[in-house]
Amino acid sequence: MSGVVTAPDGIPRCPWGMESEQMADYRAYHDTEWGLPVHGDDALFERMSLEAFQSGLSWITILRRRPGFRAAFAGFRIAEVARFTEADAERLLGDPGIIRNRAKIAATINNAKVAAALTPGELDGLIWSHAPDRGRPAPRTVADVQPVTPESTALAKDLKKRGFRFVGPTTAYAMMQACGLVNDHLAACHARAAAEAAAG
Repeated sequence: MSGVVTAPDGIPRCPWGMESEQMADYRAYHDTEWGLPVHGDDALFERMSLEAFQSGLSWITILRRRPGFRAAFAGFRIAEVARFTEADAERLLGDPGIIRNRAKIAATINNAKVAAALTPGELDGLIWSHAPDRGRPAPRTVADVQPVTPESTALAKDLKKRGFRFVGPTTAYAMMQACGLVNDHLAACHARAAAEAAAG
């Protein structure tokens, strides 16, 4: 499938929002979250962290564990995660509610420490400064959506320069899509207009 898919409810959606066994999870995420603007340092830190954990895995794996991640990482409140110690990292390695990857856990704690050293709102401003021009054409098929863009490459470089880890160009672009910096809902998808309106 490359274009929109019309569900039994008669609503056209991006095809990834209609995956068979994962339909309920993906449909809700597609319809109510993905592509809508996200602001706030803690909220963006959460998205950055989850996208890093997703690297090499299916997003549904992360989505279904999101409550566990939030519980394990203190709601992704930067100030709290920045105080995590080696003992916390070891505790997380034993937590079945998350993806127990030592490098990704260490990167999340490191990134919280880096973010905590920024001024309030600085992480939000940094990420959103890389949002591309809204005038680009809407993708008509999934083939029109690229996994890396010049903006995501620049964002990844900027974040890495400041000490953030596990934020390559592909991960950065996935975060940009999820947080509404770009609107990659397909042109005929019902959610595209809502994302555009929310972006102002």
